[in-house]
Amino acid sequence: MLIATAGHVDHGKTVLVKALTGVDTDRLPEEKARGLSIDLGFAYHSRPDGTVLGFVDVPGHERFIRNMLAGVAAIDHALLVVAADDGPMPQTREHLAILDLLGVDAGAVVVTKLDLVDESGAAEVVSRVRGLVEGTGLADAPVFPVSAATGIGMTALRDHLHGLAAAHRAAKGPGPGSRFRLAVDRCFSVRGAGVVVTGAVFAGAVGVGDRLVLAPGGVGVRVRGIHAQSRPAEQGTLGERCALNLAGTELGRTEIRRGDWLTGEPGPGISHRFDAELRVLASEDHPLSHWTPVHVHAGAASFTGRVAILEGRSIAPGVRGLVQVVVDQPFVGVRGDRFILRDQSARRTIAGGAVIDPAGAVRGRARPERIAVLRAMAERDPHAALEALLEASVNGVDLDHFADAWNLRPAEAEALFERAGIEAVALPRGRTAGFARSDWMALRAGMLAAVSRTHENAPERAGAESAELASGAGRSREVAAAAIGSLVRDGRLVREGRFLRVPEHEPRLSPRDAALWKKVSLHLTEDAVKPPVLTELAGTLGVDRNLLAVFLGRSAGRGMLIKVAPNRFYHPTALRRLAQTAERLAAESGDGRFDARAFRDASGIGRNLTIQVLEYFDGAGLTRRIGDVRVVARRAEGVFG
Repeated sequence: MLIATAGHVDHGKTVLVKALTGVDTDRLPEEKARGLSIDLGFAYHSRPDGTVLGFVDVPGHERFIRNMLAGVAAIDHALLVVAADDGPMPQTREHLAILDLLGVDAGAVVVTKLDLVDESGAAEVVSRVRGLVEGTGLADAPVFPVSAATGIGMTALRDHLHGLAAAHRAAKGPGPGSRFRLAVDRCFSVRGAGVVVTGAVFAGAVGVGDRLVLAPGGVGVRVRGIHAQSRPAEQGTLGERCALNLAGTELGRTEIRRGDWLTGEPGPGISHRFDAELRVLASEDHPLSHWTPVHVHAGAASFTGRVAILEGRSIAPGVRGLVQVVVDQPFVGVRGDRFILRDQSARRTIAGGAVIDPAGAVRGRARPERIAVLRAMAERDPHAALEALLEASVNGVDLDHFADAWNLRPAEAEALFERAGIEAVALPRGRTAGFARSDWMALRAGMLAAVSRTHENAPERAGAESAELASGAGRSREVAAAAIGSLVRDGRLVREGRFLRVPEHEPRLSPRDAALWKKVSLHLTEDAVKPPVLTELAGTLGVDRNLLAVFLGRSAGRGMLIKVAPNRFYHPTALRRLAQTAERLAAESGDGRFDARAFRDASGIGRNLTIQVLEYFDGAGLTRRIGDVRVVARRAEGVFG
């Protein structure tokens, strides 16, 4: 069980820990010389029953508040230390506020230096302390008046802590299947061993030989050795402090900083913004305003940023609200991580909270639909959060992001998705969206019904246009395209160019149109990459030009032809071949670009027709023009079927 001491400078925290463990945590020469704790100190006490008490002795001086934050971020229990000869002081109040903001509600209050005051003085301080903790997470915490110098009250405190440790060990169990996370607060080299990092284990477990990722740098490392609780160990687990001896080919070129993370594979997501629920301290004089500059403390990291209020323009003292924290350095976190905000000068704690989404929305962060997503992500249990997200997310839940945000290992994520009845759908750029199976089936059924209605209303058409079907689905273009693709793969729909039809549908032309089409199809064939212009075709067929223009337009609406220019129509297969020529030129160019001259030479269709075809490709989304060159924006198969 990991216990942190908190309290004002020179109130006896270090002496108390030494009396409980026999270890002096003032290990740095500067600490010895100045008589106060500058950095975190650690001490461990093993019991005969196998339980271990780990103490994090945090600095009390105001200047070292950042180190104190790194110490309490992963604790199980807190000891708020108040000297009997001083009573509650400024850092006492600030440390108590930070413990409360971090959600620490398991702890005790220790009134030290009892030998320096009389009985009435001690009683007065105890009374003041009880009033101080009222309304905080430590409101019901027991109070232990002690003297580390004389031993008064120490037996009762020890018995209390040993009982808690035994209960904690029994309740801990194997823990959740979370990916390993360690917040790096120190890095140094050991002769003969190499790089060693220390920190608190926030989640999961690590063993000798495991491969980890150093974030945010993304460097892969291997664990050569582990010290847990100041002893060699085969593994380190949630709630422990560990020292990990690391090996890796890139370690020599990597600067490991305090605030970095070591995580299990795959590496975590990195962001410059996170969404959270925030509580402003009731002691603040003014509301927290939108876009306030702040210092952010999370894990062992500290960086600057700004707070965007998502509901309204400010959050009043003592009130909670949804925010997005935009930071100036890469943020590595997961849902539920606690953080503290200090003012712009880093002299005063103003607020704190818990991360809801470690990768906040870049656009639309305050829209109602985004707020609904955050409410869903705030659920305490990942299964409940997933179900709420499925209800709130019309375009599906990004499953990879969900697993990353909840710090789930791949096997645990897969089991959760299976239990929730998720339909996993592949989207562009390697993303996977999850839908409730009933919702996904309803989307597909709605699309089939829309195509059938098109057949009923316009039996002469080849089918429903893909773009119209997608826009009418009420989903994003990517999700609609995925649903259409699944129907085509299952044989429920047939794709012909930009049209979709059910397999049994055949366009029914009027006798007059059928006769004219029989003539036109002899000239606008699948091989005709250079088809005749409208006037030339009308002369060849002996048909009125205007009548032919209307017919060709009607045929394009049926999906039988594609209108590239007012006077030029293509068979869909012939145009798809030209599209494939553009793809080939882009692939062979080396930089993905080609110009009109290269396309003209490769296709053999002439300069004027090349310009018409390429401009059509631009409009259809196949290519994108950049100056005098073009790049392929979408595959020909996706544009023309």
